[in-house]
Order: sequence, then structure tokens, then C-alpha cells
Amino acid sequence: MSNRIRALALGLVSATAMAVPAFAVDLEITCRCVIGGVNSATAQWIEESVIPGFTAANPGINVTLNQFGGEDAQLTQQLALDFSTGAGPDISGFDGFLIPSFAEGGLLKSLDELIGEDYANWEGWDHISPGIRSILSYGGETYGVGLGTDVRMVFVRKDLFDKAGIDTATWNPTSWADLIDAAKKLKEAGVEAPLQLNAGVAMGEATTMQGYWMALLGTGEGVTNDDGKFIVGSQAILDTLNLYKTIYVDDGLGDQRAQLLADGRNRTFANFRDGKTAMLVEGDWFYRSVTAPGAEFEVKDRDNVMTWKKMPAQEPGKGIRGQDAVSISGGTGYVINPNTDSPKEAWQFLSFMMSQEQMTAFQGFSPGIRSRDDVAIPDNAFLTETSQALLPITTARPNNAHYNAVSQEIQRMTEAVVSGELSPEDAMAQYRSAVIAIVGEENTVSTL
Repeated sequence: MSNRIRALALGLVSATAMAVPAFAVDLEITCRCVIGGVNSATAQWIEESVIPGFTAANPGINVTLNQFGGEDAQLTQQLALDFSTGAGPDISGFDGFLIPSFAEGGLLKSLDELIGEDYANWEGWDHISPGIRSILSYGGETYGVGLGTDVRMVFVRKDLFDKAGIDTATWNPTSWADLIDAAKKLKEAGVEAPLQLNAGVAMGEATTMQGYWMALLGTGEGVTNDDGKFIVGSQAILDTLNLYKTIYVDDGLGDQRAQLLADGRNRTFANFRDGKTAMLVEGDWFYRSVTAPGAEFEVKDRDNVMTWKKMPAQEPGKGIRGQDAVSISGGTGYVINPNTDSPKEAWQFLSFMMSQEQMTAFQGFSPGIRSRDDVAIPDNAFLTETSQALLPITTARPNNAHYNAVSQEIQRMTEAVVSGELSPEDAMAQYRSAVIAIVGEENTVSTL
């Protein structure tokens, strides 16, 4: 881990160094961010704004950003290993849905336990709503500070739709059938893999969140019922799996191989960038970060080439809460290593990073919906339109310590179908057995 304490021999330095503390502290921060690669804007913000600003105000603390370029699941596995062995960076980027399982597993400490009074008295809590704060909370305790929230939708390439004779100005899908019909026309027009709905194990939570949830919510169902029990058998699950089968097995409307490859998600981004995919279900960061100017998967002339549509329910009015369209929101933020040697300094850095000044600076690198209410949303048509249209209809994942393990079974279930290995019925039966083994049969329900 990075937080080595480096002694400075006061007697060996010049008089100008007398303002520097006797001991300097080194902090490490990591996130899935690489300048010029994934989440490039986040890495730039930390390197060019947060660290220089913090170290200028705190000359006794050195901070290094470790840019992690692997997949989300790889970072999660690394953090679980590090936090269980006393290693790892002092501060880490973290997805909110992981908080319950890490907390239950003793791999995180609440900020109250780790920091105490300084955490409780931070001015930022007066500007973060309870709902946003809950994204990195569990069991009434706060484990990190969130950057913001997001929404999900169908991204569309207007140029490919034009090629297929579909006017995106008037095309607003109202059912899964509308998506499939458009995909077939695009395929006939020569678009290689018109529709991308994430599936498979390699994409990790991106499969569950951007793929499975976005379809399942359109049936009116979630992963758990109103009593918090995991639904392991239902017509809604079968309908969702059959949608996958239609796209990837029966009609060949998506890139089946990309769902199975280790770097499949990047391949789907490249497909969209290169004009091989016309519809891609993703979160708003796909616009803000993945396809942004200068990013690895930059879409040239993005604002003229790309547009977005709401994800339709299976049929009008059949979505969750009787909605015609659906979305789901999550949130990421940063947590402090429970084993850090320098919790006070780590909190100093994290609270500086999440200050109004630095969060506002972040808007200059990557405009978004931020966690603090005193950080304005920039004058950005995409963010304004999507937040106004999708936040009122969105939902969230269950705050359940077993969710991460169940999510991995969802990923296996979708992979079994899109690979052609199992029928939807057999894949659901396999999922049922696996989930019962994780949570106990008393915590599951079947509606068939």
C-alpha cells in the first residue's frame, strides 16, 4: 500500500523547508480511469486539478494516482483482495452496489468508525441529499462519498438509421417489437450488429445493469419483489431471456461473440464508434466519457451523429410501476481503505476532492449530474434532456448484501442463453438453483 511515512531530516534541509512537517505522508488513490482511455476525464481531473490543489494547500502530503485500465470486475476483485490483506490504495473509486457485500464481509469500515468527528462535521453533507448519500451507505452507516448518479437509455446512431430509411426525429420506440423491427431494417441496410444489449459474464455488472435490468424492468418486474425476496422463476425472466435469444441467437441482430469475449465491452464500444452498431443500451457516461472528444472510443461529430431514446417497456404500460419506458440508476464514489495508516490525511484528501470547488472543476472535464446540490449542471442539452426525462422514471438496485453474488448468476444466465448453450427455461432453472444456494430458499420466490 502507498501510505508509507517518509521521514524528513529537518537538520538536512534548508530554512525554507522549515514550514514542511517533520513527517510527510504519501497517499495513493486509484480508480478505473486512464488518461486517453477509460474514464479519461476523471483521471485528468484528479491529475490536473485535485492533486495539485490539495498538495499546494497541504505540502506535507504527497498524493499519487494509480490509473487502473482493467475491467470493473477486475478492480473489484483486486480491492477485495487488498482490503482483506491490509494492502491496497488509501482511497479507491467504488461502485455503490458493492457497499453491502463489502460491509457485511468486513472489508470496509464506515466513515464514522474510521474517521469520526471530522467526517461527521464535514460541510459537504449539508449539500448531499439522503438519497444520493444512500448510494454509498448500508445499514444506516456511510462508507464513502458519491460523485453523483446516472440514468440509462438507448443510444442511437442517426447516420445508420438514415441509411436504413428510418427518421430518428420521429422514431420513438414504444415496445421491444419496435426495437427488433428497427434492428431488422438496419441489418437489411448492411449494419453489421444493429442492437447491443449487454450479456455474459465478462461484462460484469454492466451486463446486469445495462442489459438484464433494462429489459426486465420493461416486463414490470425487478430482481427482487416488494418483500425483498429474489425472484427466481417468472414469465418476466423468461420473456427477458427470450429477448436476448431473439437478438443474439435467432435473428443475429447483435454481436454474439462480443458478449463472450473478455474484452467484449470495449468491442461493443468500438462497434458503435465504427458504425457497426446502431442502437446501444448504456448509461449517460457513454455520452459523457466513452464517446467524448479525445476518448478512446470518440465518435467524430458526436452531437450530429448520436442521439438517444427511452428504453421502451415490453409493451406500452407494461413496465415497472405501469410505465411506458424504464431506466435504472446507480452511482459511484470513493471509499477509504479500512487498513490505511493515514485515515486522517485520506479523509482530508477525499473531502477536498468532493468540495464544491473541485466538483465544480470536474464539470469542466466531464459534465454530469453531481452529488452536491451546490454544483450546477452545466448548460448541456444532453444532460438537461436526459435528467429531466429519465430521473422521474428511474429505479435502483436492491441494497442487499447478496446482490453482488446474485448479479453474477444473472450474468451467467444471460451468457448461457446468448451462447446458445441453454434454452431460456433451462437457464432460468440453473439460475434458480444458484440463487437459492446463495440466499436460502426462504428468501426467494417463484411466480410460475
